[in-house]
Amino acid sequence: MINALQRSGVQSQCVLWTKLKYHALAACLAGMCLLLVTGCETRPATATASPTPASTPSEIAKWQEASKLSEVLTIREGDGLKITFPGAPNLDSAQQVRADGVITLDIVGEVKVVGLSPKELEKKLAQLYATQLVSNEVTVAVTSSSFDVFVTGAVTRPGKITTSKPITAFQAVMEAGFDPAVSNLQSVTIIREEAHSKYIYLTLNLQLVLDGKETQPFYLKPSDTIQVSKKMTIF
Repeated sequence: MINALQRSGVQSQCVLWTKLKYHALAACLAGMCLLLVTGCETRPATATASPTPASTPSEIAKWQEASKLSEVLTIREGDGLKITFPGAPNLDSAQQVRADGVITLDIVGEVKVVGLSPKELEKKLAQLYATQLVSNEVTVAVTSSSFDVFVTGAVTRPGKITTSKPITAFQAVMEAGFDPAVSNLQSVTIIREEAHSKYIYLTLNLQLVLDGKETQPFYLKPSDTIQVSKKMTIF
């Protein structure tokens, strides 16, 4: 009888010890998962935060990379242009860039403009009209410019966005709509096709914009794809 009670007590202690080890292991695994998820979502690498004196070389490099990839407004086929000569208003004109990338102006005739920024075209026109103007001041404004970008992932309205003016990645995501409980704006990927079907990828932290932090706007190029990742959750 005594031996039976002793054996029963030993078995109970073994079962209790096994349960304790199981719960401890489960708690440990849960803690590790929480650490991993928290580590992924708290502060991933960003390419949009403006550098500060405390920025690391890696953060500065990412910012410089974003600066190079951020689209600078350039004139494209079909764009509408308003060209103003303050010193000679009779030369003012509104132009639409032809399919061959050319516009036709008084006196100087055809001018290739595709691929130039408005500032570059201003300098080019000032040189072309140098002998005709008392003042070489020229102003070029893009009045219309239509192109498509695409938004996919954890957004409310994925698909194509057609814009008639320069658009940033943040503006495109706002246009597509997002759910703060689902959309992870800390990890937004820009997918851009370069020459020879080569794709480049850049990850942006657009949450910084919502947080009011100093950031650098990232302007999109035609046919860019913006992929918004989904927040990780623990069940």
